[in-house]
Amino acid sequence: MNDQMNRDKEAFLREIGKELEEDNVAIFAGSGLSAPAGYVSWQELLRSTAKDIGLDVDKEHDLVTLAQYHLNVNGQNRSQLNKRLIEEFSKSGEITENHKILARLPIDTYWTTNYDKLIERALESAGKVTDVKYTKKQLAFTKPKRDAVVYKMHGDVDHPDDAVLSKDDYETYHVKMDQFINALSGALVTKTFIIIGFGFADPNLDYILSRVRVAYDKSQRAHYCFLRKVAREKEESDADFEYRIRKQELFCGDLIRFNIKTILVEQYAEITDILKEIENRYRRKSVFISGAAHEYGSWGSETAQRFIHELSKQIVKTKHKVVSGFGLGVGSAVISGALEQIYMNPKANTADQLVLRPFPQEVFGATDKQEVWRRYREDMIAYAGIAIFMFGNKLEGGSVVKSNGMRQEFDIAKEKGLALLPIGATGYISDELWSEALKDMESRFSSRADILALYKRLGDKSATPVQLGEVVIELLQALQK
Repeated sequence: MNDQMNRDKEAFLREIGKELEEDNVAIFAGSGLSAPAGYVSWQELLRSTAKDIGLDVDKEHDLVTLAQYHLNVNGQNRSQLNKRLIEEFSKSGEITENHKILARLPIDTYWTTNYDKLIERALESAGKVTDVKYTKKQLAFTKPKRDAVVYKMHGDVDHPDDAVLSKDDYETYHVKMDQFINALSGALVTKTFIIIGFGFADPNLDYILSRVRVAYDKSQRAHYCFLRKVAREKEESDADFEYRIRKQELFCGDLIRFNIKTILVEQYAEITDILKEIENRYRRKSVFISGAAHEYGSWGSETAQRFIHELSKQIVKTKHKVVSGFGLGVGSAVISGALEQIYMNPKANTADQLVLRPFPQEVFGATDKQEVWRRYREDMIAYAGIAIFMFGNKLEGGSVVKSNGMRQEFDIAKEKGLALLPIGATGYISDELWSEALKDMESRFSSRADILALYKRLGDKSATPVQLGEVVIELLQALQK
């Protein structure tokens, strides 16, 4: 990947990160998003249709007109087209990694030209209440307590008669589906779109983008799209290859008219890597604090409580969200430190900076207590991208032992891919976890000497609480870069 592509990617990650924090990101998905799940492209969908009317789909570029030709030949009867759509898109394809990541991100608006149900299935799997719209009447109703809206502007596989397929459908779209056009136009003004799996051959989107461009002239909101960089084909001449490169450059330049910035990738798999990085960076703005303490070793209660309070306060001050399970001997100081910083800013929203999940001490009924506790921990840790561990002991049978609950939280955090920051210098199980996590950190951040050097200082038992707090904050900031 050349330097310009790297710069474009980094600028994209930086800007999308900011927009995600403000809940301003939307998705526009084309058939390329669903293709890895086994669904056919438009070209494959119409292959047999083209053959029926004596054409070769591989020689046709205007597939909308091709569908119209089929209708013309069959007296406007859609049964064959409907049958093909149902056959291909009723299959229960596997939800792709890209779908899963997009569903987990804090995005509440999804637009798609796809007929399949992968987006809504991915959102439901992520535990989100999804409101699906594919008719004008549905726009007037709001599903209670919805987390996301999926606008299927070309219809749904369960209603093939209403799907947008032919030239007639496109030509009458602005009349029959004008509310969808207005809704997408509004979204393009208020949201930053990530356009994925879309080839920009759709006349509806072109029409809508043109309206927005004319209305807002030089004040259009920035949007981003993924495109695969032109690659040389087998036995392709230099002249033909250079021609295609130039054509792609001109196409990307034309998208700038709509303030759509192109992120070029060498392989489609890179899109998944970029989406993973978006998710990682977003989640690393939330810090899960795991701790339990019946005693505090050589620090003593007062020094330890002050350390926890100040650390929590500084985490919020650096614009991170604190997630806490109200651990014994630690939770109160975490909350007081976070709230002190939040209340210092009169415009701050507590819900945006502090997530509390008081741990259930008693579980009644037939449900297994250990299973409830594990699921509770998994739900709590899922909010964060970084996990801090401190102390880690409890009183059991009259003796102080290492906290097995913190061990489980460490294992869950590792499984979910969080950056693990046990403060080994606080002793007890945190010291043990610090040694274990060192290997993980060395593997994940092998190219980041700054992060590894800071991490090793977390195990320095000669460091003062103030110094350890400073190291943790430096680590949090380094992990955002």
